[in-house]
Amino acid sequence: MLTAEHLNKYFYEPEKFQVLKDISLRVEKGEFVALTGKSGSGKSTLLYLLSTLDTDYEGSIRIHDALVTQMSQNSLAHFRNEYIGFVFQFHFLLPEFTALENVMLPALKLGKYSRKDIEQRALDKLGLMGMDSYAHKQAAKLSGGQQQRIAIARALVNDPLLIMADEPTGNLDSANTQIVFDIFRDLARKGNTIIAVTHDTDFAANADRIVELVDGKIV
Repeated sequence: MLTAEHLNKYFYEPEKFQVLKDISLRVEKGEFVALTGKSGSGKSTLLYLLSTLDTDYEGSIRIHDALVTQMSQNSLAHFRNEYIGFVFQFHFLLPEFTALENVMLPALKLGKYSRKDIEQRALDKLGLMGMDSYAHKQAAKLSGGQQQRIAIARALVNDPLLIMADEPTGNLDSANTQIVFDIFRDLARKGNTIIAVTHDTDFAANADRIVELVDGKIV
């Protein structure tokens, strides 16, 4: 599903610093991979390269059959919206929108389905999260755990090839952390490919594979 070869990444402020050092990685379809490491190890930087959000690097990244390294910014934006679902530590929901409206947004932007189909797809994804009964409730009026489940539903609405998650349980209590993990585990069993950055050792231990970074290298 994803192949990265010889990735090198530099930061230039306040001075030149190499944050990723000759990273090569393969992720199979349906695999649930946890990226771990101490703060500053490069794990979130690696996720942003793999997810095509950061294109300033040396090396190559192939997702499915596409060499994304050579794509233009416009092509990458479309590719991300269709094939990659994002879940972040903060849910980034639009507070004045309902749960349903938030989940519909990536599909509306993609423009691949009719509005009626998009609404049904969004309701189906909310149902997977156990959140369909909250579809018409404003996002701002939901709890943190509920908002994160809506964010996962939004990530799934276009049926992406890959789900990229950056500390998806970082703002959640232990009960909601377990709910989110169970959702990810179930998604992987159904064939979704997941790459998640996490500092939660219990969360990581239950993934299919742990990839640990130390000082910009996979160890």
